Amino acid sequence: MAYPAILLFDIDGTLVTTAGVGRRALERVFAVRYGRSAVLRDVVFDGMTDRAIVRGALAAIGEPVAGRDAEAAIDAVLAAYVPLLEAEIAETTEFRLHPGVHEALDAAASRGSVAIGLGTGNIRAGARAKLRALGIFERFRFGGFGCDHEERGEILRIGAARGARILGLSLGACRVVVIGDTPRDVAAARAIGAESIGVGSSRFPASELLASGATHAFRDLTDPGLVAALLAD
Repeated sequence: MAYPAILLFDIDGTLVTTAGVGRRALERVFAVRYGRSAVLRDVVFDGMTDRAIVRGALAAIGEPVAGRDAEAAIDAVLAAYVPLLEAEIAETTEFRLHPGVHEALDAAASRGSVAIGLGTGNIRAGARAKLRALGIFERFRFGGFGCDHEERGEILRIGAARGARILGLSLGACRVVVIGDTPRDVAAARAIGAESIGVGSSRFPASELLASGATHAFRDLTDPGLVAALLAD
């Protein structure tokens, strides 16, 4: 009998090439709300959560980043961000799904006792905008999102707990696998005791993801070994 598994997929760089849609949408928000441009110029998004990115941008322009007012400001920025993100996606021809996504999801869905979800720093509305534009949002029944927590490890912990509930099992009875493209994904998986599958489809090659501690790493989602690693007993 196959061991029950919870699969948590990252989005940006793992499932999707974003072509900078999120960065441009946030820049537009800061231009309108704060009259500032290029506030994210030096911010590296890889493996970051949406709330952490916005908090860093607020710090860069001298705005408060702690306390009730700061949290409200972050909420307001992210609320304004979603419609601009949708507009950027609609206007960007380079925004695309990575090869192998459908095949990996099909293989996982064909296996009993597998819960397929998201483990992403995107807020849920942002994740929905990105994946619905590519026709795959509904393939993920649950997730841990950037609106659940600011720390990636806690996001994964929340997502894993939701997956266990869908399977009707305790979390301890499940194999948890995080699929991501950055060392931050790997570190967050290790922080919750999960396996990690590194996907070298973005800035970090498979060798670097393995060196950072990934359980497995592959060049991209089309690698024939990836599905076997996803569904290992």
